Amino acid sequence: MAAVMALFSGYLMWKSAELPIGWIKGEGPGGGMWPFWLSAIMLVSCIGILVNWARRATWPSRSNELFFAPGVLGSVAPVAIALAVTIALFSFAGAYLALFAFLMFYLKVLGGYRFASSLLASLAIPVVTFFFFEIALKIILPKGFTEPFFLPIFKWFGMGGL
Repeated sequence: MAAVMALFSGYLMWKSAELPIGWIKGEGPGGGMWPFWLSAIMLVSCIGILVNWARRATWPSRSNELFFAPGVLGSVAPVAIALAVTIALFSFAGAYLALFAFLMFYLKVLGGYRFASSLLASLAIPVVTFFFFEIALKIILPKGFTEPFFLPIFKWFGMGGL
């Protein structure tokens, strides 16, 4: 699995390098900066895992047990399906509404947290994400049909041209 993830990291780094991967003076990070450097970190991590595996330095690298226990798929499938639905919603409903829906499902339905706690986290995380990406880093995420609701915020921050 580490080898497959290492190959995937290399591919993501290669594709990300089609855009600027450094800091653009007066603008902020280039379009490929975050994907490139996060993929580079993932590649280094994968190499570390492969080295530990080759040296048989960790318990998992010495184990002959199945990679997945028989009952694991039942708990992983709902999360994988929810993530696929979330990604599918990005272009239609926007990243923030899709993230809110995923978090509510994950925290309330799968996690069993109280409604108030789930709602608070599901509202707070997209808001923090919005301010981090859109306002601080000026990285625009898809908003889908919710875009008109964001225009006053952009105007308030003097970003009316976005």
